[in-house]
Amino acid sequence: MSSGTADRVWSVSEHLDNILRQLKPLEPIELQLLDAQGCVLVEDVMVPVALPPFENSSMDGYAVRTTDTQGADASHPAVLTVIGDVAAGSGELPTVGPGQTARIMTGAPLPPGAEAVVPVEWTDGGTGGAPVVGMPAASRSPDAVGGEVRVYRPVGRGDHVRARGSDVAAGELALSAGTVLGPPQIALLAAVGRATVRVRPRPRVVVVSTGSELVPPGEELGPGRIHDSNSYMLTAAAREAGAQSYRVGAVADDAETFRATVEDQLIRADLVVTSGGVSVGAYDVVKEALGEEIDFRKLAMQPGKPQGFGFIDVGARAEAEDDGERTEAAPPEPERTPLIALPGNPVSAYVSFEVFVRPAIRTLMGVEPVFRTTVRAVCEGELTSSPKGRRQFLRGRHDPSSGRVTPVGGAGSHLVKALAHANALIVVPEDTTEVAAGSEVDVVLLD
Repeated sequence: MSSGTADRVWSVSEHLDNILRQLKPLEPIELQLLDAQGCVLVEDVMVPVALPPFENSSMDGYAVRTTDTQGADASHPAVLTVIGDVAAGSGELPTVGPGQTARIMTGAPLPPGAEAVVPVEWTDGGTGGAPVVGMPAASRSPDAVGGEVRVYRPVGRGDHVRARGSDVAAGELALSAGTVLGPPQIALLAAVGRATVRVRPRPRVVVVSTGSELVPPGEELGPGRIHDSNSYMLTAAAREAGAQSYRVGAVADDAETFRATVEDQLIRADLVVTSGGVSVGAYDVVKEALGEEIDFRKLAMQPGKPQGFGFIDVGARAEAEDDGERTEAAPPEPERTPLIALPGNPVSAYVSFEVFVRPAIRTLMGVEPVFRTTVRAVCEGELTSSPKGRRQFLRGRHDPSSGRVTPVGGAGSHLVKALAHANALIVVPEDTTEVAAGSEVDVVLLD
């Protein structure tokens, strides 16, 4: 990458704009419904048939003609002849004539001649006794069929009946392009008969952390070692942003090993995110391995001054194995995979993810909003250490009911506990060095 930017200090906005300007939403693909969860719909979906497609019962009970129940009460019940059962999924239906009824289950089609459903609790359940309390029709004796049932309350036309098309009519818009598919949307697509849907896929984000000092959680720490938290944090953050994320174990501070690791991951990556190795130290492995492709920058930002962004040449992609990744054949021509390099300190890495990587993921998804919600809040504490000329991001606890935010922890970029207890980032502008208690500040909401 260009070495002419080595001494330039970029603003947060410049770096972010430079990243997003070079990204575009992923190409749409056709996916099975469950594979499309979390993806963005790229087509309007119309309803081919009414939903529900037929009149059906909303209760366990008896399908009746309304005139046969008029005036019914506990002293003078309507006595009807039970001519049959109607279960959900029934094909051939009995016709209900005057003085007749059919036992019906919830979701079963309303039989010809019937106009309403009497809940089983309003009857004697066909036992010849008192009204039934809490007994579903399916649990009663089949001896009632061919016998009689006493109805103790009248019903009107359409009572306890789901009308055809009462959910959505044929030809209506079910879901519009741009909708993110969650469980309710998947249910609607299935209900209207769609087995597949055209969507923008969830971006595949590969997370690689660097550092010879890093040890996986669960293993004993040796002298000078720490547990690798960044790869877990960033993988979870990418997943929360909507991506399909993959964590790669920490790579030692060896440029050749790191380069080989990144290249091995490109087959399943729409975006690579690294942490560590981007500063000016002797073992800044990311800069050493990727200095020709990635532009490493100094930002007017705290925490998160060292950053990197660029593209890695992929070459012809092979089709991914069927292990949960997308398996459609990719274009044979060479591609360039974006890589965002973040600092190694945990707070710096997380703040940088929220400011730069999350918007990149949302851009690849083609979904709005790209950015987190920002609100104004009253700062409960005094902030006196903000460096002039840098945009500072401090951890905070925001209370939406009071419109106030309380700083959590200090400014140190290693304070993981404070980060875990924060639900917002307090933003201190570049030209502000002090914030008095009671002042209003911008707050980025994290949940």
